[in-house]
Amino acid sequence: MTTQLRVLQRSEWDQWYGKLERAFGGVPDSPQERRLFESLTETARSLGAWDGDECVGTAGAFTFRVSVPGGTMVSAAGVTMVSVAATHRRRGILTSMMRRQLDDVRALGEPLAVLTASEPVIYGRFGYGTATHQLSVEVDSSRVRIAVPPGAEDVRLRFVTVEEGAATCERVYLRTIGSRPGMLARTPGWEGLPLLDPPGEREGASPMQCVLAERDGEVVGYVRFHNKPEWLPTGPEGAVSVRHIDALDPAAYAALWRFLCEIDLTSTVQARNRPVDDPLLHLVSDIRRCSVRVRDSLHVRLVDVGAALEARTYVAPVDVVLDVEDAFCPWNSGRWRLTGDAKGASCERTEDAAELALSVRELGAAYLGGVSLSSLAGAGRVRELREGALAEASLAFGSDVAPWLPHGF
Repeated sequence: MTTQLRVLQRSEWDQWYGKLERAFGGVPDSPQERRLFESLTETARSLGAWDGDECVGTAGAFTFRVSVPGGTMVSAAGVTMVSVAATHRRRGILTSMMRRQLDDVRALGEPLAVLTASEPVIYGRFGYGTATHQLSVEVDSSRVRIAVPPGAEDVRLRFVTVEEGAATCERVYLRTIGSRPGMLARTPGWEGLPLLDPPGEREGASPMQCVLAERDGEVVGYVRFHNKPEWLPTGPEGAVSVRHIDALDPAAYAALWRFLCEIDLTSTVQARNRPVDDPLLHLVSDIRRCSVRVRDSLHVRLVDVGAALEARTYVAPVDVVLDVEDAFCPWNSGRWRLTGDAKGASCERTEDAAELALSVRELGAAYLGGVSLSSLAGAGRVRELREGALAEASLAFGSDVAPWLPHGF
């Protein structure tokens, strides 16, 4: 039977989402999480592959704005909920959904598509490059001390319930948008995502707790975390798991980390998603006792090369002709002259000789400034055709802070 690809109807959502759950292991989401994602699903941007009456493939997109170097917020499709039934693998279903989705994104005039990958190897063939990474740390708080800068003693910390602090924490988060490339502007409804706390996912830890950091009556930071008690014959060995931490200044940030590392009856503080240049790395007394790991996070796809490269700024002047390969979205293929600096940029078609050759995947990886073109060239993924063009472009594409995706979608 021929598989049919069509836009999702609201009445089909339960079956569609159920097939997604099965593809990711068959463990149903909590009712709280299901309700949230049902409300957030944009059915007009969601696709289902159907074999008769059975849904055998899913793919969706959220309408986002993502911060790019220079602080601008750029429209982007947040690709999500992608799955193919195990019974229907290797039939071209994923490719057909990616094809339809990128055509739709282009028709909407969105220059970017972004996603987080269950397996990073999947999406490179569709032109997505790994643009941000996330840091995980496990601090041995029994031995590590936090050095606090001046002003930290002026920060008052107090417990509130997660519900009481929700609106205040969201206001702090919104003030940080644009401070790093890769951050998402949350549209109405998304404020519920960081509040999800299904008991089945706590692994024996407490319900989520919230502490606000205040100075002169103003909230300047917050942390949401779990506390998992554990007792060994030698004494308490509890662990603190950080869910979200944000602050508006270094003193408040350090005060929150000091608090976490000094919670009684605990000896470990874990955080699974921090920027790779997190100031925490310079606050701890012994980085060797922090078990630092790095993994991929946000994958970026330039849907419209010209519009995407014009939408960001560049830390140094750049004037370079890029020869771009894009077999999946051939409208991007060819030579583009990128001219830009810290004030703005233009990117137009050209017949001039190419100076750098790369695929759209490498452009996606370098787009937010966290992956250098020089490092990609070292892996053979960017070719320099004019001497000096690589160093010039690699410097210009950089960012003074690492890009970061604070949460998935």
